[in-house]
Amino acid sequence: MSERGAGPLPVVLCLLSANAPLGRRIAGALDARLDIRGEDFDDLGAHLAALFHAGHPLVGIASAGILIRLLAPHLGDKRTEPAVLAVSADGAAVVPLLGGHHGANALAGRIAEAIGGTAAVTTAGDVTFGVALDAPPEDWRLDNPEDAKAVMAALVSGTKGQLSGPKAGWIAPLETAGAVERVAADPEAPLVLSVPGVPPLVYRRRALALGVGCARGCDPDQLIGLVGRTLAEAGISAGEIAAIHSIDLKSDEAAIHALARHLGVPARFHSAARLEEEAPRLANPSNVVFAEVGCHGVAEGAALAAAGPDGKLLVEKVKSAEATFAVAAIGQGGAAGTPRGHLAVIGIGPGQAAWRTPEATRLIAEADELVGYGFYIDLLGPEARGRMRRDFTLGEEEARCRYALEAAGEGRRVALICSGDGGIFAMGALVMELLDRDESAGGVSDAARRVELIHAPGISALQAASARAGALLGHDFCAISLSDLLTPREAILQRLHAAAEGDFVIAFYNPVSRRRRTLLAEARDILLRHRPADTPVLLATSLGRPEERLVLRRLDTLEVDEVDMMTIVLIGSSASRRVASGDISAGAGGEWIYTPRGYAKHIDGDAS
Repeated sequence: MSERGAGPLPVVLCLLSANAPLGRRIAGALDARLDIRGEDFDDLGAHLAALFHAGHPLVGIASAGILIRLLAPHLGDKRTEPAVLAVSADGAAVVPLLGGHHGANALAGRIAEAIGGTAAVTTAGDVTFGVALDAPPEDWRLDNPEDAKAVMAALVSGTKGQLSGPKAGWIAPLETAGAVERVAADPEAPLVLSVPGVPPLVYRRRALALGVGCARGCDPDQLIGLVGRTLAEAGISAGEIAAIHSIDLKSDEAAIHALARHLGVPARFHSAARLEEEAPRLANPSNVVFAEVGCHGVAEGAALAAAGPDGKLLVEKVKSAEATFAVAAIGQGGAAGTPRGHLAVIGIGPGQAAWRTPEATRLIAEADELVGYGFYIDLLGPEARGRMRRDFTLGEEEARCRYALEAAGEGRRVALICSGDGGIFAMGALVMELLDRDESAGGVSDAARRVELIHAPGISALQAASARAGALLGHDFCAISLSDLLTPREAILQRLHAAAEGDFVIAFYNPVSRRRRTLLAEARDILLRHRPADTPVLLATSLGRPEERLVLRRLDTLEVDEVDMMTIVLIGSSASRRVASGDISAGAGGEWIYTPRGYAKHIDGDAS
């Protein structure tokens, strides 16, 4: 499976359940997600902001004013912001609010056609000519988008322009409207739109494939410089490059991805077997390369594989000390190649959407597949609905991490969903362990080892529990898992004694299970030897979820039967304090707990 070229799915937002039928019609027409207030979200502002920052195109069945006011604080770079549209409750008007040339105008047309409304497009070029000069189709690139506004303004005001270069259907409406006249030019030249008094717009068809090979650890600047100099000497513009292609063994090579970012194009990879199919067409086959990687040429082979059987080499292999590259003209039937796989180990916090970081929300939205314990994926709510997912049960931790890595190794974008923080008693460390092992020793395949890996932090249960009840983690603390499935019981007991003697605030993860019922009681007894009987203990269950429960106990009254698998146990130090509140809903049953940091000496000093 390839990466999701279209990005995050559009989301249709219904503020009133009465508008749900209209929302379903729009969602069906766009193959979009439908979120209804009261069912999928409650706080419109927070939900809208999270979706906006995650890059979802947004269609709100609401007044334009509501959407504008809620999104105003989040507006920044119009070149990267997603499309936002407002649809009237009667379906009569569809208004693009943001991102007109980045999908909103096109979405407005599709929605209007589906529901029988009117697309109220206000972008001057679209209204007058039906053309967006700054947003050419994907197979074209505009060299100077910053000049598009001035050119369109001149055309709209009646100034006649000239069009030269190859024919292009997307810009033909300018000719039909009489806004430009066609000027004879070399058909191999770029498409140029000239209007007196403003810089001409230069469009280039992305018709070339750039094949690259390099030594491991190649200096990115060396590769970028080699390509830049050679393209200039050959009279080739960087805007003509459609993609960078190489062998899959190099899918994790930093220099190749730096070159792709520099040129603003994707990087794609091919197997050695696929590149070897191009051996008869290579201008510079190499037995040395074949002995090393299994094909007679990487740069030329990758360029020709992408160009297809009708493609041809324009620039034969050029080499530096560490890199090679070649350029081919793309014909029909070329191999698209596979993107580098991407695995995001995502901590979603205890479960409440408002506690999820914008980074986590964005990575979830961009993923091709969600992987994890089924309950954790379900906590994503509407973000998981209709998505490709692979659920695993408790006890299948290794299987889920191995699957996530191997799926990413096939070129997919995978999100491994963890509750809390993925690096704290979760899957982050296991992913790293599998990468650290050779495949023969229980590790993962070479393809999985080359994926791009991101660890997105989340709010851990110990942070959430402390915050809900005050500031119990205000001074030195530690976390100990009481599960002896992976850690020897003796090691756990040793850590308990050390933490007790060190007088740390302690967060107990995995305190009990159906079969493990004794270690929490032993921990209590060990701690009672080192800290007062009235030391505050917080039992926090299902944090951030509707069934959340906070119970405050003394250390000497802590009972194992009050704790279940969804509970984290926080035990104060000898300095931890309880503070009563007049508000019974505050903290844990009207009491706050905290651990002083040591500011008392300064406060007392100031008072004196």
